[in-house]
Amino acid sequence: MTTRWLTPEEQRAWRAYIAATHLLEDALDRQLQQDAGMPHLYYSILSTLSEAPERQLRMTDLAEALKITRSRLTYAVNRLEKDGLVRRESCRWDKRGSIAVLTDEGMAEVERAAPGHVETVRASLFDHLDAEQVGQLEEICGRIARALEGGDGARPAADDVPWRRRSSPCS
Repeated sequence: MTTRWLTPEEQRAWRAYIAATHLLEDALDRQLQQDAGMPHLYYSILSTLSEAPERQLRMTDLAEALKITRSRLTYAVNRLEKDGLVRRESCRWDKRGSIAVLTDEGMAEVERAAPGHVETVRASLFDHLDAEQVGQLEEICGRIARALEGGDGARPAADDVPWRRRSSPCS
């Protein structure tokens, strides 16, 4: 099989993407650690639950929404649970599953952290783009995500997406 090396243009785009995503994730992590004492992942969990019906999601659905492995989510939720920001409940319709529920304390934490987080997102990303570029960013990232998730109509193999990599009776 012949290696399809990146063209010089593709190599520059790839390196720019890597630099931007690493720097953006670092900026978000630093701001949230400083202002809320939590990493970006933990804030993302709380934020996602805050937008869910009844502020709760099945753990597997939460992992899928966050695009992370179930084991990584379990570790993070354990920590958030110890801090009183999330609680876990048994799934009423599937005894093998569990539900992550945002507590009132967790909702208060999201509300405290959100203004600084949004300002960091705006200052780090959107303030550098015009309206057309924002649309292009959405289109490009959406296309890549759909392709990686099997959005071409084919369901990805069990280990092709992070939230399906670890099978556990509790997830």
